[in-house]
Amino acid sequence: MTINEKFAKLTGENDEEIIEIMLERSENFILGYTNRTVLPAILEGTKLDIAVVMYNQSGSEGFASHSEGGVSVSFSSDGVPGDILKRLNTFRLGRVGGVVFEKKIDEDISGQEP
Repeated sequence: MTINEKFAKLTGENDEEIIEIMLERSENFILGYTNRTVLPAILEGTKLDIAVVMYNQSGSEGFASHSEGGVSVSFSSDGVPGDILKRLNTFRLGRVGGVVFEKKIDEDISGQEP
């Protein structure tokens, strides 16, 4: 099952354009948060989780909380739950002098010459 199909199952959304937009926004969030240029394959599940959260919160941008009929809902300040951010923290790259050093896919960092 593709990530698009999983998103459609979880949200009930059938519009492919909306699905693509939400998944792209999610991937862009992850890349920006982790300072990476390429999404590691292991974060595909997290990409789906963030896309579903973003989809469910769409239309409630700018709200800190909402109460109706005795039910109160609070939103996190950045829109992404803390448990997801904890997963992403493992994959964050640090900046040194304002520069991020990311290992390229075909780069050998063992220190040995080929």
